[in-house]
Amino acid sequence: MQAVILVGGEGTRLRPLTSRIAKPIVTLVDRPFIAFMLEWLRSYGVTDVVLSCGFAADGVRAELGDGRRYGLRLHYKEEPEPLGTGGALKFAEELLDDRFLVCNGDVLTDIDLGAQLDQHRRTGAAATLALVAVPDASAYGLVRTNHDGSVREFVEKPSDAGAGEQYISAGAYVLERGVLDLIESGRAVSLEREIWPALIGKGLYGHHSSGYWMDIGTPERYLQGTFDIITGTVRTSSPWEHRSAVIGSACDIAPDAQIGELVVLGKGVRVGSGASIERSVVLERAVIGPGCVLTDCIVAERAKIGAHTELEGGVVVGSDAEITERTLVAAGTRVEAGAVL
Repeated sequence: MQAVILVGGEGTRLRPLTSRIAKPIVTLVDRPFIAFMLEWLRSYGVTDVVLSCGFAADGVRAELGDGRRYGLRLHYKEEPEPLGTGGALKFAEELLDDRFLVCNGDVLTDIDLGAQLDQHRRTGAAATLALVAVPDASAYGLVRTNHDGSVREFVEKPSDAGAGEQYISAGAYVLERGVLDLIESGRAVSLEREIWPALIGKGLYGHHSSGYWMDIGTPERYLQGTFDIITGTVRTSSPWEHRSAVIGSACDIAPDAQIGELVVLGKGVRVGSGASIERSVVLERAVIGPGCVLTDCIVAERAKIGAHTELEGGVVVGSDAEITERTLVAAGTRVEAGAVL
């Protein structure tokens, strides 16, 4: 089985973590984020993956290589300019089989692709969209289906979706190659806004999927995804599941530092005397000074947090940034990579 992963976006919602590197290779717990998707796909028989890249594509290729370490063959298709979800797929057309999966590259999930593929074959669909239930679809696009699973309509960011389960697209699709004929070459095309509506009544189905699903494209969701991995809320191959904290190798933690629950410390992190860290991620070789207090925040690679500094909830510190001692960084602040505050 073959899959295409759409990873061409700049990851602006996740900045400053994505200021210097592409979102697929931002570290999530102990590996590049995209590794979780590759492992999930492989578990359903995918052996061949096309990465449709854009921003910082060279870094993605350098980090992931040919895919051998993930038990897959990876191919790279770099867009010359942003082409949208449909345009990116059309640009990769020469590499694609008669039937293939398409996945948005910013999703952490364990939904059952096998059941989706079975339904696709059974119905003879042209395209089958994975649908997941959410308590509030107002931030997404609601997908309504008929009794046989065929898609009836899309409602973009509904203000009043009504009672009952609300299903949205999970960003995982099974497509027949013929769908590519609907996509015009040489321009930006949106699958969601142009191609799916054109397929209503012509073989477009939805599959009501069960399992974990989260778009981790914001710092808040990145943190929640991290917590869900280490607590085992989402099924992954991570060895850290069901831990309260993950401590990487070669960390130097002062004996009186307090490392609370739902904390990830990357390789080579230093934590000074009396520091306190709760519900936070501190990535590789960052330095947390004595007496610091970190709660619900993210500190990227090699950042330095000065002594007796407090980072309030929602703070994100970019790679190689420095925060001087005795600073209060207000909730929600984003410190750009390499900045001095």
